[in-house]
Amino acid sequence: MLSSLFHLTTSAPKAPREVSEPPSPPSSMSDSSTTSRADSLLPSAATDASLLTPATSNYNDMPEKEYEMPAPSYQSIFKGPPAVKYPYTPSEALLDLPGVSYALELFLKSQMFESEEYCHKSDETKERLYFATGYGLIQCVKGLMSYEDDDLLSAIGHTKQGNHIASQHRKKQAFLGSRIAGYVVSTLHSSGIGFIKGMTDVERHAELVYAESLFEKALLGIVYSGDWLAFIKEALNMRTTITIYRQLGHYLDAMDEAAPGGVDTSIDPHFRSGVYLGVGMSNIILSLMPGKLATLVELFGYKGDRKAGLELLLKAGGWVDGDDEPTISAAEEGVRRTICDMALLIFHLVLSSFTFDGVDINVASKILKWNLKRYPNGVFFLFGAGRLSLCRSQPQQAIEYYTKAMESQSQYRNLHHISFWEIAISNLALWDLEASLACWRDLEAEATWSKSIYSYGMAVCILEICGDDKKRKAEATKLMDKVPNLRQKIAGKSIPLEKFVARKARKFISQGHRLALPALEIAYLFLGIAHAPRIVIVTKMLPEVDALLAELDKHKSKSDKEKEAAYADGKGGYWDDYCLAMFLKGVCMRYVAYPDPDAELDPTEVVSIPKKDAEKAAETCFRAVFEHGPKIELDHHLVYHAHYELGRLLACQGDTDGAREEFELVLSGKHLEVGPSGKKGKYSMENALHIRTHAANDALHHKRL
Repeated sequence: MLSSLFHLTTSAPKAPREVSEPPSPPSSMSDSSTTSRADSLLPSAATDASLLTPATSNYNDMPEKEYEMPAPSYQSIFKGPPAVKYPYTPSEALLDLPGVSYALELFLKSQMFESEEYCHKSDETKERLYFATGYGLIQCVKGLMSYEDDDLLSAIGHTKQGNHIASQHRKKQAFLGSRIAGYVVSTLHSSGIGFIKGMTDVERHAELVYAESLFEKALLGIVYSGDWLAFIKEALNMRTTITIYRQLGHYLDAMDEAAPGGVDTSIDPHFRSGVYLGVGMSNIILSLMPGKLATLVELFGYKGDRKAGLELLLKAGGWVDGDDEPTISAAEEGVRRTICDMALLIFHLVLSSFTFDGVDINVASKILKWNLKRYPNGVFFLFGAGRLSLCRSQPQQAIEYYTKAMESQSQYRNLHHISFWEIAISNLALWDLEASLACWRDLEAEATWSKSIYSYGMAVCILEICGDDKKRKAEATKLMDKVPNLRQKIAGKSIPLEKFVARKARKFISQGHRLALPALEIAYLFLGIAHAPRIVIVTKMLPEVDALLAELDKHKSKSDKEKEAAYADGKGGYWDDYCLAMFLKGVCMRYVAYPDPDAELDPTEVVSIPKKDAEKAAETCFRAVFEHGPKIELDHHLVYHAHYELGRLLACQGDTDGAREEFELVLSGKHLEVGPSGKKGKYSMENALHIRTHAANDALHHKRL
């Protein structure tokens, strides 16, 4: 089946051609005011960095160049597409670096088709080191965005081809005798610094590209196959990738240590930025692993240093503490510099949803500000700006950025789905359920990532706003019926959030088409409450909870058996609904008292609930969940989440010991909800909660909870 994907690589070789220009670029790429340096290996600044401002105001007597303003640090060096040399010879592989840099600029300017076409036209046979792997990376992004089998298969095929081409450019392993001798002579040892020193520049780049394409292939393989056998196989490839990055990192450190000034200027910035990216991301990924898995990985000699990883990614762009502008301009950067910037944005703005240590929103802000000057219509950086606004509890501003991201390009429709998802969550944070519903509808109609979650998102919004409208209630019921059958698996395992919504959908059906506060509960899981303005929490979210508690209070004086018999027309679920309402009220009150540390509060906002009252109410609510938790029939996860949220509240109050005690209860493995019926087993979202609790426990000293 994969053979059809390689028709480009198996076609008859073309006759040698002279250096030629690829198709003309889009007009937006032709407007740059600097000179192209595409014929050199390392693009350099198009303006003279040594220009000095003249001391006199008589500019007419001086050469024009002396008072010419220097180009901005984000100025592109390209006036048009770089020339590509034909025929191709592996020893000249690095001459393609300007072309790949140009293709990346097109891609980041939201001109995806032009970037893809440029790469394809420049290397129709997919034999050039950087164009073959660059084209594979584009296909990888497309496959992961669409989640469609055809796109994933195409991406796997092209990344395999890129990996194969990189392998052909690598330095050949020595024969057995030489490898044995390598234990004595370091330059012969295939895993030592000496072996890397003995490589040519092309071979070192090929080693780097091989690791990158191997990582892409492994990621795609895990997503596409969805079984444990593939997961184990690709995990071994991941291990190879990390090992290569580690060796290249040691080589770079050794060369810099031996160089005057601590930086070896003979190493080109393209290679340097690639090593920083690989070693930096390896450290961050390993540092994010849960405790037990991290311990297992450490047995094989792999340990993540998050601080070192973040520093390397910052180093690639020349980002220095206290400076808003980077020390490395667009004209001086390595080809992977922008990818390092994007990796930092993902860590600070996306991964921050379940980790705390090392997160710095201000760093993300200055990286975004500079890159948006460079790529004002760049869809990925507009996403980042939206995410930054959401992290700052400004969901309305986030929606504006996500909308602009959709308007910036129409070539990759799947990128719109990311905006729809984020806008749906932002509208939950604003408690605008009709607007959120519209986004879930678009996702359910078009996107393929998780039909189960999209359908559930639609259903819960409809349930919250339908009132007595029987037609809309019937639509919600039909959606809930479908949710359990729409689940998918990755690496042979169900997606935790899909398992959660499937359980809630089954509960809805078993309770006679009733579910308590479903939209607010999903808003909590998506951090919609955490990122909601306090005025929205007080005036829109808390009244929803209080309305349910008022209904529950009607049965307060009855026995437990009478409560279950009388509540909700005898369908039961009294204590589940009570604990859910108290938990969500506690969460809302916690954010009224202590907004998210990255929130930028509206100075004109007037909150009617005093901080002390909100603190007290939040703790009372969480302890009520502990008291009545043993009576819960289905939603046992509420008890564990309540311990986690109480721990965060205590941390905000300065009670570090109390917070740690709550976190350790969650992580202990004890069955905190055990009642007369005994052990309940696993609970919903257990692994996700453990990750967040580990992160919170480790970050207690940062006071960012």
